[in-house]
Amino acid sequence: MIKNLTYNVWVIFINYLFVIIFTPFFIIACTIIYFLNFFYNKGPLFFSQNRLGLNGRNFRLYKFRTMFIDAEKDGPQWASFNDVRITKLGKFLRLARIDELPQILNIIIGDINLIGPRAERPEMRDMIIKHIPNFNDRLLIKPGITGLAQINSGYSNNIDQTAVKLEEDIQYIRSKTILLDIKILFKTIFIIFKLHGT
Repeated sequence: MIKNLTYNVWVIFINYLFVIIFTPFFIIACTIIYFLNFFYNKGPLFFSQNRLGLNGRNFRLYKFRTMFIDAEKDGPQWASFNDVRITKLGKFLRLARIDELPQILNIIIGDINLIGPRAERPEMRDMIIKHIPNFNDRLLIKPGITGLAQINSGYSNNIDQTAVKLEEDIQYIRSKTILLDIKILFKTIFIIFKLHGT
């Protein structure tokens, strides 16, 4: 009981510490990317998409747009590291994970935490669950901007890779601790500075 309470306080602490520290960077990024979009990424500044949250609740996830406007005219697709739908500016935003900054809004609203499984799209979940029946197990906690599967396995663009990431998500859900969260945060920072974001 005390352990769970301590961990819950920790989650609230790191969520709002992230919001306080990175809101100024978010505002600056909005201004810079808005003007860069005129030259390298024409179209809206933000991108929002329906995602699955805690217990399968639907919410809108916010990001800086990194793909061409008509990127999914042929329907939902898995993203990949060298995805041809990603603009030149969008590729850098993804590598540095700058595209994730608007999710500050999702943390404030309460849709997500800083750390947790990546929020999946309902359409992709419906396809994946046909092959991986326990995929909904990752919905037992709020999704996160970063997490164990994100830092260890990067993009998943097929069922086999998704199954590996699911195991990592379930591992995190079962063994989440303050120490594990700190390790995830440090590895996330390392990935950002090495421009290995995924």
